Amino acid sequence: MGCLSMVKSLPPLAWFRAFESAARHLSFTAAASEIGMTQSAVSQHVRSLETSLGVMLFIRRARGLSLTDDGRKLLPKVGAALESLTAATRAYDPLPTDNVLTIASSVSVAQWIIAPHLSEFTQRHPEIRLRFLSTIWPDDFNTVRADVEIPFGSEKQVGRNAARLKCKGLVALKAPGLPGTVDILPLIEAVGTSDGWKTWGTLVGKNLKPEIFVDTYGAALNIAAHGTGVALVAEILAHNALQTGQLVMAHSAVAASTEAYYLRINEAKTTACDFRDWLLEKVDTEAVSTDAAGDRGP
Repeated sequence: MGCLSMVKSLPPLAWFRAFESAARHLSFTAAASEIGMTQSAVSQHVRSLETSLGVMLFIRRARGLSLTDDGRKLLPKVGAALESLTAATRAYDPLPTDNVLTIASSVSVAQWIIAPHLSEFTQRHPEIRLRFLSTIWPDDFNTVRADVEIPFGSEKQVGRNAARLKCKGLVALKAPGLPGTVDILPLIEAVGTSDGWKTWGTLVGKNLKPEIFVDTYGAALNIAAHGTGVALVAEILAHNALQTGQLVMAHSAVAASTEAYYLRINEAKTTACDFRDWLLEKVDTEAVSTDAAGDRGP
């Protein structure tokens, strides 16, 4: 039977930390102050590391320390390793909780409803810090804890204590420079909803078949904005895009939709109430502005 090679165990991280700090300061006392240990503990850690490695890392003098050749070779490697560990663990630092408002919504809502006006909210409430969580379907909200939730679905799916956001229904949108009508342009549909191009086509007396399928209204809007085709989305998402000219109505028809966006908040949190009031104000204002502007298309 062959011999099994012996793997030398790695010295404890605390020994390396003590060495690295002492090597930078050339002082056990300064190192102890930096890493929150006693001077004797730092000295003992370094001595233990030297014993483990079988080399002297410091020359100990009455007026302080100096590195040996072996200490100089080890220092940059230990320093780089400690920096890598620090960077790796930084991603797992707990988020601050003081005055943080957590908002759970789909990327579609965050991008097409909230983001265009978010600077206004932050200027109005500079003391509030915001954290956004991405969700899509109603059951996604069972796995998150948020102060403000904007789920999409039917009233039965969303549940109680949620207010339905005003939305006329489903509208057909395209890029302003894209020639053609819904009869000839590629149709983009968000799957997973009860109503789509079939519902909209029935309303206008057309048999329409989508060619591009996505899993969110936001993705449909992005594709349409790049001139690829016509997106059928909830009208509430189109407010800002229509006002800014990113998209235009490809047809004036608006089809009823079974699902909608809802809003519910933690009523006990003042900042959640502030966000709700602001969001409802923006949704209502944009709806009025869009009505006043009229349809930008056939």
